[in-house]
Amino acid sequence: MSPSSRSRSGAVKRSRVRRAGESAFGVLLLARSGLMALLAGLLLVAGVWTSWETAKPAMFASEREQGTLSVEKCADDTCRGTYSPDDTGERGATPERVTLGQLAAPDAGERVPVALRSGTDEVVRTGVAGVLYAWVPLAGALVLAALVVAGGLRLRRTAWVMGLLGLGIMGSAFLAL
Repeated sequence: MSPSSRSRSGAVKRSRVRRAGESAFGVLLLARSGLMALLAGLLLVAGVWTSWETAKPAMFASEREQGTLSVEKCADDTCRGTYSPDDTGERGATPERVTLGQLAAPDAGERVPVALRSGTDEVVRTGVAGVLYAWVPLAGALVLAALVVAGGLRLRRTAWVMGLLGLGIMGSAFLAL
């Protein structure tokens, strides 16, 4: 074998090894991007899932029994008060005293519109304040997913939009309450 043919075969082998290394690095980059997109999607799905439990009765209050809560006292994480239904139909099936999450409740003595959760003595706020408060878990998920999108996917503008949207929802919810 001539010296020039040996150097050509060595160059071909080095070229193949380099291309294989570049391909492996490309696969790793693609796997990282896929994993970060999956993580961001999982965060958003978890935010919607968590928010929907409270958002459904707050948004679709017309499908549920509606009324007014007069807040009497707050302890631990809940506030208790007297519930007055808007419709005086079946008074026996309606609880007189109900509970509301303390963060969504106003000061003692105030009255707020609420919707009764089916089969419980728990209520959720209705109206703009109740709907915004119900979507706060999604807003938090948007902020967390924005960090993943910016750091892992390198989509900074998309991350800014997601993060500011989440902060806007949270801020407006607490201003409305």
